[in-house]
Amino acid sequence: MTSVLRLTNLSLLIMFPVAWFAPLMRAGLLPLFGLSEISIVSGLQSLWDTDVALALLVTFLAIFAPYMKVIGLALIQFGMMRRKVLPALEWLGKLAMADVFLIALYIVIVKGAGHVTVETGWGLYLFTFCILASLAISHLTRKR
Repeated sequence: MTSVLRLTNLSLLIMFPVAWFAPLMRAGLLPLFGLSEISIVSGLQSLWDTDVALALLVTFLAIFAPYMKVIGLALIQFGMMRRKVLPALEWLGKLAMADVFLIALYIVIVKGAGHVTVETGWGLYLFTFCILASLAISHLTRKR
């Protein structure tokens, strides 16, 4: 079981970057004009031009928090870090989950506007899966 947890956790080191570049949603003005794909990275690029403080927050929540958690869990699983750090790592995972809720909230708000079309992309599901898998791995690692 320990080797499965380790392998699953290490696979997140590959899956997270894929999720950052995968399309979270497709959005456009009416379906007639075509939809442009928005990923975490493209959204961050736009945010850096308009709101630096929000860009820093989203960068931390979407990129640094989940990746630091995965690396920290790997260090614990391979005996290179003390298990006392696990509660802090679980807290990082919960912060990363907040980013998924923000994205979902943006989609709901934009869908409420009349002339905008928004469709969720497979990247949103992949990113959500990565966050939930990370939460489950940390929970199972705590029990060991």
